[in-house]
Amino acid sequence: MMSNLKLVVEVVSAHNLLPKDEHGSSSAFVELCFDGQRFRTTIKEKDPNPVWSECFYFNIADPSNLHYLTLDAHVYNNIRATNSRYFLGKVCLTGNSFVPYSDAVVLHYPLEKRGIFSRVRGELGLKVYITDDASIKSSTPLPAVESLPTKDTGLTHAVAPMGDPMTNTVSHKRVERHTFHHLPNPNHQQQQHQNHSSAPSITHHVPKYVADEMKAAETQPPKLVRMHSASSSQPVDHALKETSPFLGGGRVVGGRVIRGDKTASTYDLVERMYFLYVRVVKARDLPAMDVTGSLDPFVEVRVGNYRGITKHFEKKQNPEWNQVFAFSRERMQASVLEVVIKDKDLVKDDFVGVIRFDINEVPLRVPPDSPLAPEWYRLEDKKGEKIKGELMLAVWIGTQADETFPDAWHSDAATTVDNTPATSTVTRSKVYHAPRLWYVRVNVVEAQDLVPSEKTRFPEVYAKVQIGNQVLKTKTCQARTFSALWNEDLLFVAAEPFEDHLVLSVEDRVGPGKDEIIGRVIIPLSSVEKRADDRIIHSRWFNLEKPVAVDVDQLKKDKFSSRIHLRACLDGGYHVLDESTHYRSDLCPTAKQLWRPPIGILELGVLNAVGLHPMKTRDGRGTADTYCVAKYGHKWVRTRTLIDNTSPKYNEQYTWEVFDTATVLTVGVFDNSQLGEKGSNGKDLKIGKVRIRISTLETGRVYTHSYPLLVLHPTGVKKMGELHLAIRFTCISFANMLYQYSRPLLPKMHYIRPFNVMQLDMLRHQAVNIVALRLGRAEPPLRKEVVEYMSDVDSHLWSMRRSKANFLRLMTVFSGLFTAGKWFEDICMWKNPITTVLVHVLYLMLACFPELILPTVFLYMFLIGIWNYRYRPRYPPHMNTKISQAEAVHPDELDEEFDTFPTSRSPELVGMRYDRLRSVAGRIQTVIGDIATQGERFQALLSWRDPRATAIFVIFCLVAALVLFVTPFQVIAALAGFYMMRHPRFRYRTPSVPINFFRRLPARTDSGRDQPESVTKLFLESEFCLQPPAYYQYPWQIPEDHGKDSGFIDQEEVRQMKVNAVERLSSISAREREDTRRYVVYEVLPELVYGDSSSRFEDAISITSIKAGVSRRLLGSVRFNHSMASQSSPQSAHDFTVKDAKGNDVDLSIYKGKVLLIVNVASQCGLTDSNYTELTQLYAKYKDQGLEILAFPCNQFGSQEPGSSEEIVEFACTRFKAEYPIFDKVEVNGNNAAPIYKYLKSSKGGLFGDNIKWNFSKFLVDKEGKVVDRYAPTTSPLSIEKEVKKLLGIA
Repeated sequence: MMSNLKLVVEVVSAHNLLPKDEHGSSSAFVELCFDGQRFRTTIKEKDPNPVWSECFYFNIADPSNLHYLTLDAHVYNNIRATNSRYFLGKVCLTGNSFVPYSDAVVLHYPLEKRGIFSRVRGELGLKVYITDDASIKSSTPLPAVESLPTKDTGLTHAVAPMGDPMTNTVSHKRVERHTFHHLPNPNHQQQQHQNHSSAPSITHHVPKYVADEMKAAETQPPKLVRMHSASSSQPVDHALKETSPFLGGGRVVGGRVIRGDKTASTYDLVERMYFLYVRVVKARDLPAMDVTGSLDPFVEVRVGNYRGITKHFEKKQNPEWNQVFAFSRERMQASVLEVVIKDKDLVKDDFVGVIRFDINEVPLRVPPDSPLAPEWYRLEDKKGEKIKGELMLAVWIGTQADETFPDAWHSDAATTVDNTPATSTVTRSKVYHAPRLWYVRVNVVEAQDLVPSEKTRFPEVYAKVQIGNQVLKTKTCQARTFSALWNEDLLFVAAEPFEDHLVLSVEDRVGPGKDEIIGRVIIPLSSVEKRADDRIIHSRWFNLEKPVAVDVDQLKKDKFSSRIHLRACLDGGYHVLDESTHYRSDLCPTAKQLWRPPIGILELGVLNAVGLHPMKTRDGRGTADTYCVAKYGHKWVRTRTLIDNTSPKYNEQYTWEVFDTATVLTVGVFDNSQLGEKGSNGKDLKIGKVRIRISTLETGRVYTHSYPLLVLHPTGVKKMGELHLAIRFTCISFANMLYQYSRPLLPKMHYIRPFNVMQLDMLRHQAVNIVALRLGRAEPPLRKEVVEYMSDVDSHLWSMRRSKANFLRLMTVFSGLFTAGKWFEDICMWKNPITTVLVHVLYLMLACFPELILPTVFLYMFLIGIWNYRYRPRYPPHMNTKISQAEAVHPDELDEEFDTFPTSRSPELVGMRYDRLRSVAGRIQTVIGDIATQGERFQALLSWRDPRATAIFVIFCLVAALVLFVTPFQVIAALAGFYMMRHPRFRYRTPSVPINFFRRLPARTDSGRDQPESVTKLFLESEFCLQPPAYYQYPWQIPEDHGKDSGFIDQEEVRQMKVNAVERLSSISAREREDTRRYVVYEVLPELVYGDSSSRFEDAISITSIKAGVSRRLLGSVRFNHSMASQSSPQSAHDFTVKDAKGNDVDLSIYKGKVLLIVNVASQCGLTDSNYTELTQLYAKYKDQGLEILAFPCNQFGSQEPGSSEEIVEFACTRFKAEYPIFDKVEVNGNNAAPIYKYLKSSKGGLFGDNIKWNFSKFLVDKEGKVVDRYAPTTSPLSIEKEVKKLLGIA
């Protein structure tokens, strides 16, 4: 049956087309081609910006094959005089970009070139969509004609007026008649004849080039591969596609290579590509070109429009280059090779001589032939006559198997932006070997005879060990002697060759934030002992030396020095983890003597990429400069960069030794950002990556698939193109490969002396940094962002999407158990009596003959395995957007996943996400608690926690022991099984007696008190109170409402000292206690940490005493000691005089009758951008209604307002367009606080003191100058808009 599905193409307009006539204009028309159907628009005479608004309808014969089809729109200029046409550009759209009518919009596509020498510009506006409206008739194609159409000739039903095809049918009478050019398709002709029998028969003439394209047409279309079950199926566009390419070894069909010829090379996993190689070795006796009698020579190699240039030498007549140039054979459009020697000049390079070769006469060389010997060639002038000077060259035709291929300059990697040798370097293909990594274990035992600077006290010392950028410290030792004992292990990562030293220093903590070095020792890593097992390393004593200059006479007097006892070694028995644990490509230990022989060879052919997303704009159009990186084990490979190509053909092959099949090969595609006009230092952009697990590959089979490059973006999952790969795993020793399945996954040391999770994460981070640093020093460098992307450096961060995906994976794993339980429930309920009876019989047999149970189970699993062999996966697994939850993820969850660490989002958004995370964690907490409850009930059976229940169970055990002793086991098992599978008639709706008894057993849920006894316990048990002071600088960690006074303690009661806060807080709800805990943690503790002298607490306290648990009386004994303000103090804010930014006095009484918002501001705070922006918006909105904002810069909080008053005003007014007054810099806390702020704080204090807690604290003052309310730094100005309007009297 013919499908009603149609492709609708509305040709809207074109802009800025290339002029092609003497009037600077063009007569353009568009030719559309889709699935053998071809139509043409009208010709717009003398119009460089034509508008057509014409609609065409294409039949879609096979909807399932739609994503393999393409729509080609070619724009031509009609030349009426010669009845010919000129190419102006084209647009090519793949089938996966077609959308339904409801999603269709007009898009202006930049015109692309047809060939490398085409010159195009402009864009074409198209609206393309799919419809199944049966009332729409497809445009009827006519036979192809040899002459070009004119504007007046036409076609009935070819073009419809632009409109809505869903509501308007095509009228035969109203449609204009237009011409078209249709290339015949035999299948389409047959369909047209069957579906339009009334139409006259049409004879199609097959063009001459059809026969030439028959060989290319033999290539089978990609075959779609379903990687998962139907329940986890994903869009067709995201599926893996099996291909059948013609590679160097022959055609690949079903994973097997069908030899096409007898000449097979070692590069049999890639398409054989031919290159013209030119090796420029050296020159001699070059003629002098300047007055100095010498020249600055360089060589230019030209083939058509391609040219490669060597570096130039200054004043040298016998230069040596030894450089190779490679020109792609399929892109060469010339038959002559020219090698020109030129003299470098400032204005114009001078011609020295040339050598020409007929490309058809160049010999073919195929490895393993030896390299072609270079020869001396005599230079010629422009007329072809021999001149002085000779050039040594070697010219040959070769493939990518040539040994000079990686280091050669490639024509397909040439760029018109910066075609220099430096640019050529960053486009070459290279093989990198990651450095061999070692774990460095340093056991700091003790130090003796320490000499602190102050002789009157015992030192508080710790040891600090540094290797490169890695720094670790021991605990601080508070000893009563001049010796210290630690005995701590510190772990580091080091790379061969060892360039860094192990630097150990012993430091004395003489005061808060002040440490003094007692002594230091530097140990070269090359002298550290290596070990490959767990043998004991002998310790050594090292003398500690002062890091500063010491008087020589004093050294003579000192007969001793401080010493430190160390045990250091390089652990080679571990595998240094430098990538995600789920995608490890290497499991070998560091020590090579522990390596086993390889079990196989992995071969990878990087064929090409198709439909890559443009990553940059060049000459007004989207393009990409892409290269591939493959990583497996210590070997990294990088293909050459193909310039200005979104469908590059790499055809490069690489091999690796395989030591374990439980490893993963990773292939990534990147856009080269180092090719700018001045050598851009931007980051290389990631396009996508593919992972292939070696254990899923059959030995000897060639896997040729097109992998979709699926990348998760903040807007959702996006397909960035497709990567075509050929992979083969060849087994060297089948016995060794099978033996690997019995060995531990990691080396033995990981199990003898394992690392904890925190150590592994820290060491992995250091290892990735070292590998990125070393590979970044190669030429061309493998940049840090590439190494981190290939190593999944951020895989450990939280993601709601990954959590959901892992939960669904867990449910899938247990789905078999759930299914079995449902089946057993149906058996017990006798839903199918026949099946139930058979199960009873089988169970009775197994109960009578228990020795058959295990054989039956294993036989059953054997039969299942044999049955599933028919449905085994035949292709490597690939990313599934449904299983990974990338398809249905919420945008906010994606935004959270792509957020930086620490977060850069607003406090309100972080608070929402925190609440969401708490709800998820609450469910997990409930499940864990339920599991723990069941386990505790089992323990309570014999613990006598419930004496009656335990007595019942003990008596039951005694009776059961006697019954089981006298009754055969088969009888007991049979009776128990029949009881469980009894008929529903003998069942009760209520739970059984054993279940009721079990559920009544006590658990320990009542042992954990939900409410702390006091605020002291709540505060001291908070995980936040142990954080360093800098932790509280980040606004994202402060809850939105942390500055608001608590609703359960009245401020006036606190001021009059009529309430004991601890007593009141001990009886409040959990929610209110949580709010109080946040207030204490986020406001009180930072104030104490920063040592504000005006703190109103009776007991001073330090972080150290909190950590030690010494001062637990902090909040237990606090009574808030607010002093009542003097009656003679100022009565309103209008009674004060302040200074503006220029130092002039400003009487605040000028603001009488206005509502004031007074803010202490800072320019370098994390709250600066949001607060300044919203203050400007609030002021602009209500300044005419009587609102004034008074900004007082303050540098008391983290020194975040260091500038002068002029700089502060310029910053606020320039960057944030602040129009409200900004005053002179003041202090807001302490004895030197500005009088206005003393008044504001006394009028509206906080629950735990009046002090300003941070930048951007806000006071709202009414028209009479009275303080109405006080707001925390994180309260956004726009959130108090309602209160402002209320004071302004705005409804």
